[in-house]
Amino acid sequence: MPLYLVGGPVRDMLLGRTSADLDLVVEGDATRLATEVAQDLAAEVVTHRRFGTATIKVDQQRLDLATARHETYSRPGALPKVTPGSINEDLRRRDFTINAMALGLSDPRTGELLDPLAGTADLEQGLIRVMHPGSFRDDATRIFRAVRYEQRLSFRLEPDTQRYLTQALDEGMLATVSADRLRRELGLMLSEEQPLQALMRAGNLGVLRSLYRPLGNASWLGSFSQSRERTQPLVLVAALAYPLTPNEGEAFISRLNMPSRWAAVVRDLTQLKVLQDSLAAPQLSSSSLYHLLEGRSIASISALLHLTPSPVTQERLTNYLEHLRYVRPVLRGKDLVSLGVPQGPKVGQVLRQLKDARLEGRVTTRREEADLALKCLAAREG
Repeated sequence: MPLYLVGGPVRDMLLGRTSADLDLVVEGDATRLATEVAQDLAAEVVTHRRFGTATIKVDQQRLDLATARHETYSRPGALPKVTPGSINEDLRRRDFTINAMALGLSDPRTGELLDPLAGTADLEQGLIRVMHPGSFRDDATRIFRAVRYEQRLSFRLEPDTQRYLTQALDEGMLATVSADRLRRELGLMLSEEQPLQALMRAGNLGVLRSLYRPLGNASWLGSFSQSRERTQPLVLVAALAYPLTPNEGEAFISRLNMPSRWAAVVRDLTQLKVLQDSLAAPQLSSSSLYHLLEGRSIASISALLHLTPSPVTQERLTNYLEHLRYVRPVLRGKDLVSLGVPQGPKVGQVLRQLKDARLEGRVTTRREEADLALKCLAAREG
């Protein structure tokens, strides 16, 4: 069975970049071949016979094996109908010319580079080019991939390709794709080495507006550009929700069928934005600040730190992230019981008072905590 290395690994090899995974295509039954190889290697194998694909996992290595195939789309956004085909048909069904190359790994084509759509020329010119005008209509997730590859490789969209992309957005093609597939593509964008640049480019192209209209061009994300560290994906998920009301945040969560972690940071961010006046209020005590932020996700607080226009709020959020959230009383529940505090709810009440005192600097030692606990106990008994 003729075997080929295809797609991203070939592209990256020609660019002198490392590639984490190996994508192989066989003109034959890939699932059968993968099963036999996995047995020889004592490896795990996952097959998808509908698509003629299989994944072999050996330790931390992953090998993707697919039957060379031809695809047709019954409607925009639908999963393709797959039939076995030749390697040339397989390459012509792909998303971009730079991913439509193959390297022969078996005789008689060992070492031969197959490049039927001039992908090497586009690599040399730094262009992202689709295979045909209807590519983004067939599968609108390619819109996200075009942006990802453009930013990852420091390439640019070929002019016609950018025009096709804009037309697909104007025609509402993202609405043809399921929420789960859209969320996956957004997650892949957030996992890039430079996710902020990809998001900003997606905003400028109108991708985010088409994904969920209130996102607009996401220009507020520019506030992160001065950060020297890579922004974590969850922080960017929260940041996307910055202009949204709590109700719009819920609609955004529903639009992408967000998992619990994503949904939590979106909810926290929209609620924290409502509290911005309180967070910037004069004479806000450290304990009051702590209770305003207590239980909120660190990702949402970090996002607000970058996005709030208030220097006072920025200072207070930094204080919480770097100091206040770690403050704990030295005394524990058993220590309070030994001092005479009755077991039960009163222990928790006294611990909260001790924590507030610690936050405000009214106690700094174990002895001072014990004295305050006894005062609290005496006050309650009195």
